[in-house]
Amino acid sequence: MIQDFKMTGREFLELDSLRQRLYLERLRRMELIQQTFNELPKSDQNFCNHGSYFLAANSSLCGLAANNFFRNILHVRRAPIVSGMPMAVIPFLSTVAVYEVFVRQALFSGELNCEVCAVVRGGLIGAVVGGLYPVFLALPMNASLAARFSSSPLPGKENLLRYWLTTARPVFRKMSLGVLIQGLTGLYLATKHHGIYVKILQQMNTASRDPEELQA
Repeated sequence: MIQDFKMTGREFLELDSLRQRLYLERLRRMELIQQTFNELPKSDQNFCNHGSYFLAANSSLCGLAANNFFRNILHVRRAPIVSGMPMAVIPFLSTVAVYEVFVRQALFSGELNCEVCAVVRGGLIGAVVGGLYPVFLALPMNASLAARFSSSPLPGKENLLRYWLTTARPVFRKMSLGVLIQGLTGLYLATKHHGIYVKILQQMNTASRDPEELQA
């Protein structure tokens, strides 16, 4: 039993040291990627650092457009700034945060090496977070304003779901082009970011081969 305990302790220490080694290797790789990234042309660096802002700006436009459509349908004429400001700011921040975490940081930390995965992620983030999410966000915002200011007669609880589905359907139909554009924009950004990541890897491989060639 004592021998089993010693074996278990040794295996635990080996597993812990393996985790530390993998963690240190990951940090070293991220540092190398960052150093190589700093050597890229300024155009590539600027696109990497600020490219997601374009997707986020379009998300704000989608939010403002959806907000305007719902205001017209529900005849809301008051509090335009109260409803417009969140619809411009929240989609912008959400799109930047989600794209940065799941595409850009995942790529340049070495966690995401699959081009197809990166492109699919970018397209989904663009369509869902950058296009559909602002529409879903505008619905409760304007519903609360319509109820508060009594701008449009609202149904009872038994017909509530049918009413909001009927109200939202034309808005989603009008916003379908915006959602498509956002999806294509996300695909484009992810493709470009992955291309820059591949360029970094190629430079890292070239730099690692140069000393060997000199020694030969």
